[in-house]
Amino acid sequence: MVELIITEKPNAAKKIAEALAEGKPVKEAVSGVPFYRISRGKKDIVVGCAVGHLYGLAEKEKKRGFSYPVFDIQWVPVGEMSKESAFSKKYLAVLEKLAKKADAFVVATDYDIEGEVIGYNIIRFACRKKDARRMKFSTLTKPDLERAYDTLSPTLDWGMAFAGETRHFLDFYYGINLSRALTRAVSQAGRFGIMSTGRVQGPALKIVVDREREISAFKPVPFWQISLNGAVKQYQVEAWHKTDKFWKKEEADAVFAKVNGEKKGTIAAVERSSFQQSPPKPFDLTTLQTESYRCFGINPKTTLSIAQDLYTGGFISYPRTSSQQLPEAIGFRTILSQLAKQKDFAKICHDVLAIKQLKPNNGSKSDPAHPAIYPTGIAPKKVDERAAKVYDLVVKRFCATFGEPAERETVVWTIDVRQELFVTKGARTVKAGWHVLYAPYVKLEEIELPAVVQGAIVDISQILLHAKETQPPKRFTPSSIIKELEKRGLGTKATRAEIVDTLAKRNYVKGEALQATELGMQIVTVLEKYCPRILDEALTRHFEEDMEKIREHAKKPELVLSEARDVLTELLADFKAKEKDIGEGLKTTLAETQQALTTVGPCPKCKQGMLQVRKGKFGKFIACNRYPDCTTTFKLPASGLVQVLPEKSCSHCAFPMVKIIRKAKRPQEVCISPDCPSKVGAGIVFVEKKCPKCGEGTVILRKSIYGSFAACNKFPKCRYIERLAEKVP
Repeated sequence: MVELIITEKPNAAKKIAEALAEGKPVKEAVSGVPFYRISRGKKDIVVGCAVGHLYGLAEKEKKRGFSYPVFDIQWVPVGEMSKESAFSKKYLAVLEKLAKKADAFVVATDYDIEGEVIGYNIIRFACRKKDARRMKFSTLTKPDLERAYDTLSPTLDWGMAFAGETRHFLDFYYGINLSRALTRAVSQAGRFGIMSTGRVQGPALKIVVDREREISAFKPVPFWQISLNGAVKQYQVEAWHKTDKFWKKEEADAVFAKVNGEKKGTIAAVERSSFQQSPPKPFDLTTLQTESYRCFGINPKTTLSIAQDLYTGGFISYPRTSSQQLPEAIGFRTILSQLAKQKDFAKICHDVLAIKQLKPNNGSKSDPAHPAIYPTGIAPKKVDERAAKVYDLVVKRFCATFGEPAERETVVWTIDVRQELFVTKGARTVKAGWHVLYAPYVKLEEIELPAVVQGAIVDISQILLHAKETQPPKRFTPSSIIKELEKRGLGTKATRAEIVDTLAKRNYVKGEALQATELGMQIVTVLEKYCPRILDEALTRHFEEDMEKIREHAKKPELVLSEARDVLTELLADFKAKEKDIGEGLKTTLAETQQALTTVGPCPKCKQGMLQVRKGKFGKFIACNRYPDCTTTFKLPASGLVQVLPEKSCSHCAFPMVKIIRKAKRPQEVCISPDCPSKVGAGIVFVEKKCPKCGEGTVILRKSIYGSFAACNKFPKCRYIERLAEKVP
């Protein structure tokens, strides 16, 4: 009898094989796809892997153009859907081959909605089975994996599988139909441009646009404040009038006239109070993302990617969780003892282990599948700087949850100047408690006021009248927007960061402080006028609640999908009736946006035209818009996203700059000139220069221990080398 264990990723297959094997796993591979043969007891086990989703949704019959509505869809291998996913074909082929020789099946994909859908699809389509047993684990550590295997669930988690599949169907229904409707509307108005929106994307965009409208409509209101600067003995004091904001200038002027020029004040009252700060709650995904952004400036999507890598490496527990609770079953002392072996955490872990009763400060949020995020105790060996930071944050947060409450003291002085009262405040930490365990991530202002008695004299150096204005609301950051989406019940813990990223990719929002673009503003304005239900967050939230009911076996998937089809059919019919008006409302803004997104800057050759990013037979390039009168062109890298920087020019040669964005690499701002040292220094070659020696190769940038140089790419056949005009950093 052969049992096939199916994992979500190759690394997970390796970890599971190593954990369950009695002896050493035998690694085999077909077309570069690894799988493992192991023995456990009297069982022969094969551990195979997917690479995420091997199946995606597509129309059963592909319709021409951008016709809609589309509801007749099916699961198909993702390798057949796009060139980018073609690599997954070999993984599917290997699983199909292994399944033919297997007698029993175990799904060991990530235990969440997406993982359940991945496993469910492989079982029914690749393995041609109706069900399988299920491993449920939160870490890829040997004890957790052995426990998960020894306590296998007899079936898949059907509530999770059906809820996940329903979500995929709903997102496809909304995404393809609404995006096609928008694209067709613009096309009918005589302008082509791929438009997109979705079940959560539309309401999320409206939230950003509404904030932008608040900022635009904001009218500042003047107010006045009065400050006092002075000293009590040697201690410098800054105090503010007790009224704080004066909304009438005449009142502020009257008070200022009364106290201006005074040289002495008196301490009228001294108030001290103390309070306890409870330890922080354990990390769920959202709080990890927001804390990572606060401490390191790492955006939420990147934090999730880093956390996922730390999980598959076995260093932390599963990150896609909404729980803020750590159960005793994970073994607090065992984890802390393991962490104590790591030099960076030895001191704080020993301090926590000294606590008699280890009890984390659990929060109220829970997750039926996973506990809060915690370190496993296994030390990462080779991780980059950002991953090391996130790991450090996770470890210290875990330790801090067990800490004692911190005690803070506040002191308030009231200063009397001719019966006008001014207030200054101080705050200090009396007992550090958990602060020590969470350092350096505790950011608290420490202002310690010295001991004074009532009646003490304040020597006044100056009193100032400040004219100020109220400020508009702040724009959302990548961190605050996912908290807002969570608060409103839109999206899931695992998808919110991706939704925000999509809005940026579609050029609906821009900037680190999320600002709605003209295109984003206009889409919301037009849809509010003609088809507001597309932006209805209450409807989106309703379907989110329905999917939770499916997971709990309280509602049937078909009822939810039937309702969604009815809603969309009615909505799309209304949209189609107003298609021309919607298209007209969007086409001008779309054209202006496309122009702005492709215009690099003035042509440095003809001085009259504008350089624009174009697409050609061999990829993207930059060309003057006065072609054929001006034939100026510049090559762009074959890979990566190109973002124009119209307000920036190169400090070396004054040529326009562009930003190159590549996956898993820091964005690079580079000059488009092929001869600019700044561009060469960035390691990007824009123009292919034929080798003057062999005539066949291309001269490209090379680097050695002695620095950078240009050489023929036909080395060692051709050994042409060229010195660079300037030193490359």
